[in-house]
Amino acid sequence: MTKRIYAIADSHGQIAMLHRALDLIEADGRRDEEIMFLGDYVDRGPDSKAVLDLLIEGVAAGQSWCVLKGNHDRMFHRFLTSGTVKDERISNPNYDWLHPALGGMETLASYGVRGGGRPVEAVLTDAQEAVPQGHLAFIDGLDLMAERGPLLFVHAGIRPGIALPDQVEDDLVWIREPFLSHAEPFAHLIVHGHTALQAPEHFGNRIDLDGGAGFGRPLVPVVFEGTDCFVLTDQGRKPLRPASNQR
Repeated sequence: MTKRIYAIADSHGQIAMLHRALDLIEADGRRDEEIMFLGDYVDRGPDSKAVLDLLIEGVAAGQSWCVLKGNHDRMFHRFLTSGTVKDERISNPNYDWLHPALGGMETLASYGVRGGGRPVEAVLTDAQEAVPQGHLAFIDGLDLMAERGPLLFVHAGIRPGIALPDQVEDDLVWIREPFLSHAEPFAHLIVHGHTALQAPEHFGNRIDLDGGAGFGRPLVPVVFEGTDCFVLTDQGRKPLRPASNQR
C-alpha cells in the first residue's frame, strides 16, 4: 500500500482554518503519516502567533510534521532580527513588509504590538520585546524543500533547469516566473503554495495548494497517495487532477 502524505499550504495567521484542516486530516484516518506545511504561517490573518505556537508545540511533541519556510516567514524573521522592512524580491516598489497589502502589522498585532503610523524603530523595539526568541529560532531553522519519492514540496517553486542542490533560497520562497509558465515535466511533481488561487489546482507538472486563506478563502488540506492527490472536505476525499483529466 502506498504511504500517504498530507499537505497544507499558506495558512497566513488563520488559526481556526488551520485547526479545521488538521481535523479533516484526522477524519481521513491519519495515523502517523507525515503532514507537510508549505510555509507562510504569518501575515494577513489575525492569529499568526497562535499558528506558530501550534506548529512549535506539535513539532516539540514529536508530531510527524515537516514545516517548510515561506517568504512571509522570512520577512517576519528579517524584520525582527535586522529591522529589514523591504525584501529585495517584493515586486511592488511601494510595498514593504509593514504595508497593509503584505500584512506584517497583523502579525505584530497578534503579539500585542501596536502600529498606528508610529516610527518603524519604535515598532521594532516593541516587537523585539514581544516576540519570543523561540519563534524566531523556529523560523530560522525551517527547511526550504522536502523530497519525498516522486513529490517535491516547496513554498514557492523551483527555477527550471537548475539542479535541486543548486536551487537558491530566494527562488524557493519567492519565485513565480519562469516557474509558473514552465509547461514541461519536472523531475518531480512539484507541490507548492505562494501564488494564491481561488482553490488548489493541478497543472500536470505542479500542484498549487494556495487557495487564498490569507485573503479569507478556505484553507484546503490534501492527501497524496503516490502522485495521486485528493482534496479533503467535510464530505470526504475529492480527486484533484489536471483540468484535461477531470472526469
